[in-house]
Amino acid sequence: MVHNVAMADNSFDIVSKLDRAEVDNAVTQAAKELAQRFDFKGTCAKVEFKGEMTIELEAETEDRVKAALEVLKEKLVKRGVSLKVLDAGEVRASGRLNKITCQLKEGITQDQAKKLAKLIRDEGPKKVKTQVQGDELRVSSPSRDDLQEVIQLVKDADLDFPVQFVNYR
Repeated sequence: MVHNVAMADNSFDIVSKLDRAEVDNAVTQAAKELAQRFDFKGTCAKVEFKGEMTIELEAETEDRVKAALEVLKEKLVKRGVSLKVLDAGEVRASGRLNKITCQLKEGITQDQAKKLAKLIRDEGPKKVKTQVQGDELRVSSPSRDDLQEVIQLVKDADLDFPVQFVNYR
Protein backbone atom coordinates (compact mmCIF):
# COMPACT_ATOMS: atom_id res chain seq x y z
CA MET A 1 0.00 0.00 0.00
CA VAL A 2 1.58 3.29 -1.13
CA HIS A 3 0.62 6.52 0.60
CA ASN A 4 0.83 9.62 -1.50
CA VAL A 5 2.01 12.07 1.11
CA ALA A 6 3.00 15.51 -0.16
CA MET A 7 6.17 16.89 1.33
CA ALA A 8 5.33 19.37 4.06
CA ASP A 9 6.19 22.92 3.05
CA ASN A 10 9.22 24.59 4.54
CA SER A 11 8.44 27.94 6.10
CA PHE A 12 9.63 30.92 8.12
CA ASP A 13 8.02 34.02 9.60
CA ILE A 14 8.96 37.60 8.84
CA VAL A 15 8.60 39.66 12.02
CA SER A 16 9.54 43.09 13.29
CA LYS A 17 10.49 42.67 16.94
CA LEU A 18 12.27 45.01 19.32
CA ASP A 19 15.09 43.71 21.46
CA ARG A 20 13.81 45.35 24.65
CA ALA A 21 16.98 44.60 26.63
CA GLU A 22 19.14 46.37 24.03
CA VAL A 23 16.77 49.36 23.88
CA ASP A 24 16.81 49.57 27.70
CA ASN A 25 20.63 49.41 27.69
CA ALA A 26 20.84 52.13 25.02
CA VAL A 27 18.55 54.45 27.02
CA THR A 28 20.57 53.80 30.21
CA GLN A 29 23.87 54.49 28.40
CA ALA A 30 22.49 57.65 26.77
CA ALA A 31 21.25 58.91 30.16
CA LYS A 32 24.71 58.30 31.66
CA GLU A 33 26.44 60.11 28.82
CA LEU A 34 24.07 63.11 29.11
CA ALA A 35 24.80 63.30 32.84
CA GLN A 36 28.59 63.18 32.33
CA ARG A 37 29.32 65.14 29.15
CA PHE A 38 30.61 68.68 29.60
CA ASP A 39 28.46 70.12 26.77
CA PHE A 40 25.30 68.93 28.57
CA LYS A 41 26.24 70.31 32.03
CA GLY A 42 23.52 72.63 33.37
CA THR A 43 21.15 72.02 30.44
CA CYS A 44 18.77 69.72 32.38
CA ALA A 45 19.28 67.15 29.59
CA LYS A 46 17.75 63.76 30.25
CA VAL A 47 16.33 60.72 28.50
CA GLU A 48 13.86 58.27 30.04
CA PHE A 49 11.06 55.85 29.34
CA LYS A 50 7.51 57.18 29.58
CA GLY A 51 5.55 53.94 29.50
CA GLU A 52 6.32 50.76 27.58
CA MET A 53 6.89 52.10 24.04
CA THR A 54 7.72 55.78 24.57
CA ILE A 55 11.05 57.48 25.24
CA GLU A 56 11.16 61.15 26.19
CA LEU A 57 14.15 63.45 25.86
CA GLU A 58 14.35 66.92 27.39
CA ALA A 59 16.80 69.78 27.75
CA GLU A 60 16.68 73.55 28.25
CA THR A 61 17.41 74.44 24.63
CA GLU A 62 16.26 73.07 21.30
CA ASP A 63 19.79 72.29 20.09
CA ARG A 64 20.65 70.43 23.33
CA VAL A 65 17.52 68.23 23.13
CA LYS A 66 18.35 67.48 19.47
CA ALA A 67 21.92 66.62 20.51
CA ALA A 68 20.49 64.33 23.21
CA LEU A 69 18.46 62.55 20.51
CA GLU A 70 21.67 62.02 18.51
CA VAL A 71 23.31 60.49 21.61
CA LEU A 72 20.34 58.10 21.98
CA LYS A 73 20.48 57.13 18.29
CA GLU A 74 24.23 56.50 18.56
CA LYS A 75 23.69 54.19 21.55
CA LEU A 76 20.88 52.28 19.76
CA VAL A 77 23.08 51.70 16.69
CA LYS A 78 26.01 50.56 18.87
CA ARG A 79 23.69 47.99 20.48
CA GLY A 80 22.52 46.68 17.09
CA VAL A 81 19.04 48.23 17.25
CA SER A 82 17.76 49.56 13.90
CA LEU A 83 16.87 53.27 13.95
CA LYS A 84 13.76 52.28 11.96
CA VAL A 85 12.13 51.29 15.28
CA LEU A 86 12.42 54.88 16.54
CA ASP A 87 9.77 57.38 15.50
CA ALA A 88 11.02 60.71 16.88
CA GLY A 89 8.51 63.55 17.12
CA GLU A 90 9.21 67.25 16.64
CA VAL A 91 10.84 69.40 19.32
CA ARG A 92 8.19 71.06 21.47
CA ALA A 93 8.49 73.65 24.21
CA SER A 94 7.13 72.64 27.59
CA GLY A 95 7.59 75.34 30.21
CA ARG A 96 11.30 76.16 30.30
CA LEU A 97 12.24 72.82 28.73
CA ASN A 98 12.27 71.52 25.17
CA LYS A 99 11.11 67.94 24.70
CA ILE A 100 11.15 65.26 22.01
CA THR A 101 8.88 62.24 22.37
CA CYS A 102 9.94 59.08 20.53
CA GLN A 103 7.61 56.16 19.89
CA LEU A 104 9.07 52.68 19.54
CA LYS A 105 7.60 50.63 16.71
CA GLU A 106 7.19 46.87 16.84
CA GLY A 107 5.29 44.39 14.72
CA ILE A 108 4.38 44.49 11.06
CA THR A 109 1.23 46.48 10.23
CA GLN A 110 -1.40 45.14 7.82
CA ASP A 111 -0.17 47.59 5.16
CA GLN A 112 3.45 46.55 5.62
CA ALA A 113 2.47 42.86 5.46
CA LYS A 114 0.53 43.47 2.22
CA LYS A 115 3.51 45.35 0.75
CA LEU A 116 5.85 42.47 1.67
CA ALA A 117 3.44 39.84 0.30
CA LYS A 118 3.13 41.78 -2.98
CA LEU A 119 6.93 42.11 -3.26
CA ILE A 120 7.35 38.35 -2.72
CA ARG A 121 4.51 37.52 -5.14
CA ASP A 122 5.84 39.88 -7.85
CA GLU A 123 9.59 39.27 -7.56
CA GLY A 124 10.00 36.01 -5.64
CA PRO A 125 9.92 32.39 -6.80
CA LYS A 126 6.52 31.25 -8.13
CA LYS A 127 5.83 28.41 -5.65
CA VAL A 128 6.22 30.62 -2.58
CA LYS A 129 3.06 31.34 -0.57
CA THR A 130 2.56 34.10 2.00
CA GLN A 131 0.00 34.41 4.78
CA VAL A 132 -0.51 37.30 7.19
CA GLN A 133 -0.71 36.08 10.80
CA GLY A 134 -1.38 38.92 13.21
CA ASP A 135 1.67 41.21 13.15
CA GLU A 136 3.88 38.82 11.17
CA LEU A 137 4.03 37.24 7.73
CA ARG A 138 4.39 33.47 7.21
CA VAL A 139 6.29 32.49 4.05
CA SER A 140 6.15 28.88 2.86
CA SER A 141 7.40 26.86 -0.10
CA PRO A 142 8.20 23.24 -0.97
CA SER A 143 11.75 24.41 -1.74
CA ARG A 144 14.24 25.64 0.87
CA ASP A 145 16.17 27.35 -1.95
CA ASP A 146 13.07 29.41 -2.74
CA LEU A 147 12.87 30.48 0.91
CA GLN A 148 16.55 31.51 0.88
CA GLU A 149 15.80 33.55 -2.26
CA VAL A 150 12.88 35.28 -0.51
CA ILE A 151 15.02 36.11 2.55
CA GLN A 152 17.61 37.74 0.26
CA LEU A 153 14.85 39.59 -1.66
CA VAL A 154 13.42 41.02 1.58
CA LYS A 155 16.89 41.89 2.95
CA ASP A 156 17.66 43.81 -0.26
CA ALA A 157 14.30 45.65 -0.26
CA ASP A 158 14.31 49.24 0.98
CA LEU A 159 11.78 48.82 3.81
CA ASP A 160 10.85 51.54 6.31
CA PHE A 161 10.74 49.01 9.16
CA PRO A 162 13.28 46.47 10.42
CA VAL A 163 12.61 42.75 9.84
CA GLN A 164 13.88 39.51 11.29
CA PHE A 165 13.39 35.96 10.02
CA VAL A 166 12.27 33.42 12.65
CA ASN A 167 10.82 29.90 12.98
CA TYR A 168 12.71 28.63 9.92
CA ARG A 169 11.64 25.02 9.39
